Amino acid sequence: MGSGYEVAVYYFPQWHADPKNEAGKGKGWTEWPSLRSAQPRFLGHEQPKRPLWGEIDEADPRVSEMQIREAADHGITCFLYDWYWDMGGGEGPFLQRALEEGFLQAANRDRLKFALMWANHNEVSRARFDAMTDYIAAHYLGYDNYLTIDGKLYFSVYECMTLIRGLGGIEATVEAMADFRRKVREAGYADLHLNFVEWGLNPRHADIIGSDANALLARLGGNSVTSYVWLHHAELESFPGVDYASWSRQATGMWDDLQARFASVPYYPNVTMGWDPSPRCDPDLPYVRGDYPYTPVATDNTPAAFEAALREAKAYLDRMRLSPPMLTVYAWNEWTEGGYLEPDTKHGMGYLEAIRNVFHS
Repeated sequence: MGSGYEVAVYYFPQWHADPKNEAGKGKGWTEWPSLRSAQPRFLGHEQPKRPLWGEIDEADPRVSEMQIREAADHGITCFLYDWYWDMGGGEGPFLQRALEEGFLQAANRDRLKFALMWANHNEVSRARFDAMTDYIAAHYLGYDNYLTIDGKLYFSVYECMTLIRGLGGIEATVEAMADFRRKVREAGYADLHLNFVEWGLNPRHADIIGSDANALLARLGGNSVTSYVWLHHAELESFPGVDYASWSRQATGMWDDLQARFASVPYYPNVTMGWDPSPRCDPDLPYVRGDYPYTPVATDNTPAAFEAALREAKAYLDRMRLSPPMLTVYAWNEWTEGGYLEPDTKHGMGYLEAIRNVFHS
């Protein structure tokens, strides 16, 4: 029996071989070797992280069945797939095999919902946007377990500013999103629930998105806002490490301000399990603060500390009476950024148990 809360967890799909990665990085390349070779970069730094399940291939439906089972058993209701288009050195989908060959082929896929969070780190032209929305409508939206909110199909955009730049401005973006909605309705679906990640609406992008985020959301037909990771609105100040509990207090204390900033739509709070992109740093270079991935690391992010943040999220959802009461969680398996719920050899199933303790009934 579910708890009534929508616990939607971001899924990072770079743990399987992708032809575009293989073309530039070699046969069978994944991020597992980067995780395996990670080293502690300062006193008390907990690296390397070791997955309890080993270096799994997420494009194998049997692996997906295990992931689905443990996620659903511990109170997770949805995987939000980081989804890529025209990246990796070619056109079309990128890193999609985890979803298409793994999750969607799993015998127990109906135990979890899924949806797309378009990780649009790259600018996409109108022609390529249209090709992308054709692909999405044909390949994903017809599944019964695609996440809907009020009957509308959830689709999230990571970087609103990059979307606008690629399409040629706000007016062109309004037209493109309206056409996407038309395409969805003509395919026989109700409509889109268009979510924007707040990073792409940050005031630092005002030269592209304008000074009024609410006005932009209204023009684009936005239905909600959420976050991907706390780092986007609650920076880690000290280097090399910042205590997770203090970071959590800072980030969760900003939820009311974020809802006030996006007053025209619901803000779904985010809980971040951890942050440590040091495995993506060059091991031969000094570990000094700089541009990503040379950022501070969240330390002491124990399952108990993570559970405390989840309880703050539940209390916020109850207080705000959001409908649906939804939160996003960073992340199921972004191991090389330090955000993962999959079991490791130190804490076992502890992070999943934290979700179960708070949200599973």
